Amino acid sequence: MPFAPPVRLADLLASEGLGLRLVAGGPGADLHGVHTSEMADPFPYLLGGELLLTAGVPFQLGQTGPERFVARVAEAGAAALGFGVTPVYDTVPDALVAACERHGLPLVEVEPGTPFAAVARAVWRLMTEARHHELRRVADGQRALAAAAARPDPVPAVLHAVAVRLEGRAVLYTPEGGEYAADGRELTPDEDAALTRLVRRVAGAARRPSSAADSTGGTRLVAYGLGTGRGLTLGLATARRDEAVQRIAETAMVLLSLLTAPHQGADEATRSAALVRLLLGAAPEDVAPLLGEAPWTVVHARGGGPGAPPPALGSPLVDAAADGTVRALLPAGREPAPYPGWSLGASGPAAPGDLAAADAQAARAL
Repeated sequence: MPFAPPVRLADLLASEGLGLRLVAGGPGADLHGVHTSEMADPFPYLLGGELLLTAGVPFQLGQTGPERFVARVAEAGAAALGFGVTPVYDTVPDALVAACERHGLPLVEVEPGTPFAAVARAVWRLMTEARHHELRRVADGQRALAAAAARPDPVPAVLHAVAVRLEGRAVLYTPEGGEYAADGRELTPDEDAALTRLVRRVAGAARRPSSAADSTGGTRLVAYGLGTGRGLTLGLATARRDEAVQRIAETAMVLLSLLTAPHQGADEATRSAALVRLLLGAAPEDVAPLLGEAPWTVVHARGGGPGAPPPALGSPLVDAAADGTVRALLPAGREPAPYPGWSLGASGPAAPGDLAAADAQAARAL
C-alpha cells in the first residue's frame, strides 16, 4: 500500500465549512486516519494516530464515563477526540474537557449540522494532498541526485545534494572508518559517536549491502553499506523523519553504489591480462595479484538441473565446466551465499601457489 503521510490537526481545524473548534489540548497532533465509534470502549478497534469521532452515546446511556473513556482512547494511541454536539448533547461536557486535559488528548468540538462523514472526507482529502506533496518532494530530490551524479566530480556532488535535501549531514566512510567525502552541517559529538557506531556495525556485517539506524537528540541516523566490494559505507544524519526523506536517502545509496563500484571494463581488461600472462608462461603466484589480494578460497558448485544458469557466488572469477560443475575463486573470508538447488563445497584459504590443492579440497568437500 502506498505510504500516506499524516496531516496536522491544525490543518483540519482550518478547513472551511466544517465548524471545528479546539476546546482542549493543542493543534500540533498528527492524524493518521479517522474513525467513528459510539462504543463504551473503542480501544480494541484503534490502531493509533486516529481522530476518533463520537457523539457521547455511551455517556448518555451510562455505559462509561468521560474519564474512563478518555483514558482508554489515550491508551490506544489516538491522536485526538472529536465530539459532535446534538442530538445527544447540546454542548461538550465539562467532564470530557477536563479528562482530555488530564490525559493530554486534544478535543475538537464538531458543530451541529456537520456530519462526521464530512470530517472524515476532509481528513482523507488532506492526506491525499500531503501524499502528492511528498511524491513531488521525492521526484524533485531524485532529479537533483541524478543531476549531481552527472557532474564531473559526482561523488561529492551527490553527497552535497542529499545533505541539502535531508537538511543534515552525508558522509561516505572508508572500510577503516575514516571520512572518504562529506557534506552538510557538522555533527554534534554525540551524533558523530552514534553514527560512527552504526558505520562500524554495518561495516562488520557478513553480507553487504546492509543498513542500520538509530536516533539521538531528535536526529535520525542511518548507515548504508554500499554493495560495491570496496567496503564503503554511507552515513546520514537528519532531523526529518518522513517517508520522502527515506526514499531520497535510498536513491543516494544506489547512486553512490554505482559511482564507487569498480568499472566493469577495467576488471575485464585486468582478467584478460592475467590470462595472457599465464598462456605466455607466467607462474600463478605472479599473475594472482592482478586478480585481487591473496589468499583465495576455491568453491565448487553442482546442481540446478540441465540448462540452469551458474549460481551467483559473489565473484567474477567463475568457470562453468561442461559436466555442470561450477568453480569460482573468492577472496578468503568471504563465504559463498546459499543458492537454491545447488550444492557447494569450499576449500580453506590458499596462497596462489596452492590453488591446485585447494581445488582438489573443494571437490572433495562437494
